[in-house]
Amino acid sequence: METRYILTDYVEQAMAYAVYDKLEDGTFAGRIPQCKGVVAFEATLRACENELRSTLEDWILVGLKLGHPLPVIAAIDLNKEPSYEPVGAV
Repeated sequence: METRYILTDYVEQAMAYAVYDKLEDGTFAGRIPQCKGVVAFEATLRACENELRSTLEDWILVGLKLGHPLPVIAAIDLNKEPSYEPVGAV
């Protein structure tokens, strides 16, 4: 049985929407249009992707902590209130 984590799935799905541009100076800019404010700038495309993922993860955690509405991505809605299972169900 494979264990799945909703935050990991959300990050992976959001990263699939990432857009990268090569800038005039040869560096790269990355952004995720669905996630306002999630941008990264780095010297290489790989570094830009890694920085964008880190920025996205931080953006999600801050958004959840502060109660900001997060976009629904690939039918993953992090805005729902968590449901709790009884201890006996585990």
